[in-house]
Amino acid sequence: MWNLVSYGLLAPPTLFIVLCLLGSLGAMVWRRTGIAIALVSSFCLLVAAIPAFSSYLLQSIESTVPESSELSAAQAIVVLGAEIRSGNRSMPDTLGLLSLERVFLAAKAYRQLHLPVAVSGGVASGTEAAVAVAMKSVLEGDFGVPVSWVEDRSRTTYENALYTAQLLSARNIRTVVVISQARDLPRAIWSFERVGLHASRGSIRSRNSCRTSRRCRKPISHCTS
Repeated sequence: MWNLVSYGLLAPPTLFIVLCLLGSLGAMVWRRTGIAIALVSSFCLLVAAIPAFSSYLLQSIESTVPESSELSAAQAIVVLGAEIRSGNRSMPDTLGLLSLERVFLAAKAYRQLHLPVAVSGGVASGTEAAVAVAMKSVLEGDFGVPVSWVEDRSRTTYENALYTAQLLSARNIRTVVVISQARDLPRAIWSFERVGLHASRGSIRSRNSCRTSRRCRKPISHCTS
């Protein structure tokens, strides 16, 4: 229930829409306050819909990722799952674009670092296959990259880190390279640090941020739209 509230109502732009409706209803009782809330939330919704502003927010998030990471101490590569597309009777579930980007970067990191690979991601709503299982199939079948660990229970980034740490602890692994989109890395690195794993970045930056930054030229990082 809390996930439904936090991700559904407290995240923009839904938050501004809800505030606008509440302000409109509140204006029937508290006229000035309700109108003020409705106007401010409507303005925020308008600003959030401007592509230039959304690009600025994306660049701001990606700028918090460290420009360089020391990868020589890494002991494993951890690929975080993203979306998976539900299949049907004639076609199984398949990885979505974000997950495929991560798989591609994981294969690139594996050939550069020669480290064992872990994939992490549970079953998404409306699908049957776990994201981790689908990533393992693509990595091994299409890229020839062996997968050493499959974590298929997680539903959140923190669970990605928690359950993966449990798998890696048997091999005494404490330092990993985390593969994800750059905008998701601050949350991912925070989660891995909280469960006792030191995380280095392996990121995919948006094309807009790459136009204004040279960080996308760092090792095992590339730009995408």
